[in-house]
Amino acid sequence: MLPLKIIGTQFITHNVKQVTLEKPPGFIYRPGQSGHFSVNEEGWVDKIRPFTFTSLNDWPYLELIIKIYKEREGVTNRIGKLHIGEELLLHDVFGSIEYKGPGIFIAGGTGITPFIAIFRALYYSQNLRNIGLIYSNRTIDDIILGQELFKMLGPAYVNVFTRQGVIGFKERKIDRNLLIELIVNFETRFYVCGPKNFTEEISSILIDLGVNPQALII
Repeated sequence: MLPLKIIGTQFITHNVKQVTLEKPPGFIYRPGQSGHFSVNEEGWVDKIRPFTFTSLNDWPYLELIIKIYKEREGVTNRIGKLHIGEELLLHDVFGSIEYKGPGIFIAGGTGITPFIAIFRALYYSQNLRNIGLIYSNRTIDDIILGQELFKMLGPAYVNVFTRQGVIGFKERKIDRNLLIELIVNFETRFYVCGPKNFTEEISSILIDLGVNPQALII
């Protein structure tokens, strides 16, 4: 276990907290990877949860973006109350989502987090080409880092809202019809991340639409 001191916190949406941590010397990871973390407090050390690194290797600190479930007496609720100087414990680093070339990224909610580091790495290296993002949230207030995503991706970034209910926004979900409407070429890579049901449903639709399962990164 590696103790990491919190050096900054802020809520970037009503229920999503950005946490910055001291970075150990020589610590490296790949964009898209995550870590298993717990809170370094009595009674919380063994309550381990996965969170994705959204920072880049050449940054002097580590960054996590975490959805806080205030209605539950769980790990994220506790993290939501932590302050600068307190610590998280990093147990290990893992991750199956890795950039393998241009394609379409489809994210649901906090499923955007592994994509953030990938987009940042490509953007700062000037390699963010032939990339598209379809990002589903309940409302506009749930979007994570929307301005930065638009800065990096421009018109290749599409928002989909399931419960917006505001004039000018259409309530819909990412389904077969929407994918056919938005995507011209299904002979490309697809990266999918979100809640389990979301990932399974989108993956099934994509394969049904002719996407090669080997071109599907989930």
